[in-house]
Amino acid sequence: MAVITSLIDTDLYKFTMWQAMLHRHPQTQAEYTFKCRNRPEYPLAELLPEVERELDHLCSLQFREDELAYVGGLRFIKSDFVDFLRIFRFQRRFIDVQADGEDLRIVAHGPQVHVMAFEIFVLAIVNELYFRRFDAQRALEEGRKRLAAKIQMLRDFARRPQKAHPFELFDFGVRRRFSGAWQREVVARFQGEAPQFFKGTSNVLLARDLGLVPIGTMAHEYLQTYQALGVRLRDFQRAALEDWVQEYRGDLGTALTDVVGMDAFLADFDLYFAKLFDGLRHDSGDPIEWGEKALAHYRKLRIDARTKRMVFSDGLDLQKSIEIYDALADRTQLGFGIGTNLTNDMGLTALNIVMKLTAANGQPVAKLSDSPGKTMCSDETFLAYLRQVFQVKAP
Repeated sequence: MAVITSLIDTDLYKFTMWQAMLHRHPQTQAEYTFKCRNRPEYPLAELLPEVERELDHLCSLQFREDELAYVGGLRFIKSDFVDFLRIFRFQRRFIDVQADGEDLRIVAHGPQVHVMAFEIFVLAIVNELYFRRFDAQRALEEGRKRLAAKIQMLRDFARRPQKAHPFELFDFGVRRRFSGAWQREVVARFQGEAPQFFKGTSNVLLARDLGLVPIGTMAHEYLQTYQALGVRLRDFQRAALEDWVQEYRGDLGTALTDVVGMDAFLADFDLYFAKLFDGLRHDSGDPIEWGEKALAHYRKLRIDARTKRMVFSDGLDLQKSIEIYDALADRTQLGFGIGTNLTNDMGLTALNIVMKLTAANGQPVAKLSDSPGKTMCSDETFLAYLRQVFQVKAP
């Protein structure tokens, strides 16, 4: 069976960024590059023929009318974007897959509005093909045992005195899931057995099918694109945030903070943006230190942080999420997006794979992560320039 059978089996933020880029910068050319950050148990290059077949199948799919009706029913999605999706089809010529020694080299290159949605599907395809080679029955037995332990942890947590703000958990696990079927099982179990904590999923298909809230705003690629759109480099974050405000007019108000690091982000996140955005998302660096910086920034701007939200999404598990909650939940609203540890905790070593925007309009783009090893850019000159402009020290 094909890994991907529906074009809404992806993260919500792919649609929200897609709509913004279609409306604001539809002419942008972009390059997305696949990378595996850890060493798999067998060479990913062995998957080449299967990945090729899955991409051929992906490029045969179109959005169905019931899918368009659901996406179009989200209040922040505009009718012309739905009309675009109705005629959209992935173009096979825009994505190339090759064996590079033991690794896979996958590059999507073309008009951004035609290639940006490849990312999540490519990652889900590589993951599922990779894990199909392991003992599925043993993995599922272990996965269900670990899933039961997580649900019991939440039940135990529910008996504790709660903080000023509730603990809210989301599934962010599409890209590194063991399989699509397993993600559906995990999400349904959390929905059924921990509804007081489990509040949504980034997976649009599962949100529709299970009656959950679809969760997501923006990813690094959105802000990184603005490094190559002709604005002064020092102003790219402000330009990206301003376009987002104009596109969504108060919806989808969680800003991502670590494209050039939290300190450089806060220098741009002035009173105007701090009032307009509902909150911030953490995706690298020490989460509690990051939270304290955000709280201090709101205090400096004389904004009551209890009216704002912080969303954490960097390599979380339940225990780590609870620790962050204990440290911050009396002072601000919190949400926790857990990915790999929800949808690929099977007793097997998960792949740490990404597919990042690496160039736009023929220029390199990059993020200067607050976590070592997350920076992905092959152009050292541009990285040095970016660090200089934003006064970020090299690791």
